[in-house]
Amino acid sequence: MASHGHGELGRGNRRVVVNFRKEYFEIPWANLRAMVEPSFAERSLVNHRDYLPNGWLVISSVININKSQVLTAEGRLVPYDYLVIATGHNDPMPKTRSERLNHYKQENQKIKSANSILIVGGGPTGVELAGEIAVDFPDKKVTLVHSGSRLLEFIGPKASNKALEWLKSKGVEVKLDQSVDLDCVSDETKTFQTSSGEVIKADCHFLCIGRPVASTWLKDTILEENLDQHGRLMVDEFFRVRGRQNIFAIGDITDIRELKQGYLAQKHALLLAKNLKLLMSGGKESKMTPYEVKSIKAIVSLGRRDAVAQFPLTTVIGGVPGLIKSRDLFVGKIRKQMGLNPHIVQALASPLVWFLSFQRGRQEFSHGTYDDTQAITLICFPQWGGMFCGPSSDLTSYDGAGYSLLE
Repeated sequence: MASHGHGELGRGNRRVVVNFRKEYFEIPWANLRAMVEPSFAERSLVNHRDYLPNGWLVISSVININKSQVLTAEGRLVPYDYLVIATGHNDPMPKTRSERLNHYKQENQKIKSANSILIVGGGPTGVELAGEIAVDFPDKKVTLVHSGSRLLEFIGPKASNKALEWLKSKGVEVKLDQSVDLDCVSDETKTFQTSSGEVIKADCHFLCIGRPVASTWLKDTILEENLDQHGRLMVDEFFRVRGRQNIFAIGDITDIRELKQGYLAQKHALLLAKNLKLLMSGGKESKMTPYEVKSIKAIVSLGRRDAVAQFPLTTVIGGVPGLIKSRDLFVGKIRKQMGLNPHIVQALASPLVWFLSFQRGRQEFSHGTYDDTQAITLICFPQWGGMFCGPSSDLTSYDGAGYSLLE
């Protein structure tokens, strides 16, 4: 429970409960490659049980929290000592791995059967998707429409211009300072009209614009006042939600003034894992390591071999940054870091889950029940949910009779 002192976290065995909204984990930056090569998802898309064989998996979203418990959509009450919210952005996905794999096959077939393709959005997702299609399907006519004055506005103009020239060299038509009204699409003629009145014909289209932060559910919880005007949780240098002693947040949902990128979310997880280990072993909060925002570094893949990279002192495009990211999109590297075979289909755990999963001790779960009230519970659903650490106890059922969590 939340009233337990930090010293109690270092005593006794630890157990792990992992809560995901869907039944699989996906390496998010690999999904565009899976659209042109569906088999690529076999390594980047895995069932949670493959890498957490001994944990207690709860497939559910969290709908409410109080100072010591969370409530799932299925009515389970899960207690915690420490709660970590890592919901990221809203990105609706199928619940099962097989459905997601089938989704990629359908997207791939849509690309294959189209002669012309429209991509709306010139951020990293739109640019990378255009690059994947242009390289794997050079016979397709690809048009990219972006409302901004340049592509990849989160990085410098030099990198943006290099990416633009690369796309043009691959036959991609780029239209800047224009938007597309997707509510006025003609299915019969397959035409799209831009804000400047230009008509674009395309057999299919992909919407690659920013997604809202997945924090709407927090507006009805004790953390409502901890959200900023953009719906992000306000945190301190230790990722602790401001004004809360035992609630943390990492990744895109935080108000940290930096680019919202996958590798930075990993850095958040690694540092928070270190600090949680300190707290769970009874260490002093004064010994916690603060997070420091670094200079902008970004790599945007351009097909299978090239990429554009912005580093603090220079911008590079071509095969050199492509060697860093584009060939395998870090999938093999991350799997290896997690102790998994880079090539065999297994699953991937985030650094925070990986660390905390080893804090559960040597005893195993038996038929999904607890037998140690001093165990630590971890609930994690990256991209859709959060992570919670607390003492294990019976999961209380929600009876559907209008019950709600109280502070």
